[in-house]
Amino acid sequence: MSRRAALLQMCSGIDPEANAGTVVGAIGAAAMAGATMLFTPEMTALLDRNRERAQAHVVPEPQSAFLDRIRDAAAGAGIWVAIGSMAVLRDDGRWANRAFVIDSSGEIVARYDKIHMFDVDLATGESWRESNAYAPGDGPVTVETPLGRLGLAVCYDLRFPALFEAYGRAACDLIAIPAAFTVPTGQAHWHVMQRARAIEATAFVLSAAQVGRHEDGRETYGHSLVIEPWGEVLLDMGGETLGLGFAEIDPERIAASRAQVPCLANKRHIAT
Repeated sequence: MSRRAALLQMCSGIDPEANAGTVVGAIGAAAMAGATMLFTPEMTALLDRNRERAQAHVVPEPQSAFLDRIRDAAAGAGIWVAIGSMAVLRDDGRWANRAFVIDSSGEIVARYDKIHMFDVDLATGESWRESNAYAPGDGPVTVETPLGRLGLAVCYDLRFPALFEAYGRAACDLIAIPAAFTVPTGQAHWHVMQRARAIEATAFVLSAAQVGRHEDGRETYGHSLVIEPWGEVLLDMGGETLGLGFAEIDPERIAASRAQVPCLANKRHIAT
């Protein structure tokens, strides 16, 4: 069985139907290129900082036409799809920034709600308050896939190592960290933190990213990455490219890294 992963680097806009068309096309192209699984960025379905305008498109999961199209496309192409995340309406009226894993028959096999909310004021003047609309998730999620055991995270979660320690303890083979990183934070921290997460969990990290100038006026950093457990960057899609990138997921790299530096086995509890 192929262990080829595909990453979609995209510039999502304010129209979920147009964004769905981009992803459906990528699903077909990834399958044709021999990929077993496609990974998409954070907020694949809709990227719109105008929450009043976005509200019409944020619906309960069972009512999502976007999700239905992706599930149908995955089943048609016979490929697994990890939707980095999309906004969904919860039963309590709040939104969730939710990741999905869809198998090759179109079934949803895992869901993960982003735990850490991006509430920051940057030196550039950018201000973000994710918690004004979104409710945080409850905890880590893992799922068995054809590429191995996958742990799920979203964007700002990258900065909180306890989540990745949990995925290390769960013996995850790979971790998805889809993102819509800002340019200033991306330039400062994206590569070094992604490599650190791969090294400390001794797992592959696959980080599909948004890139470019979006319809809502924001600009995202790009540089979708695949990093192997020793910290080597296998794929970097840069800060301009749109479309697909590919990397091979070799399980022997995981075993070799864990044998050489068995930090997960050597870890001791530190009282605080």
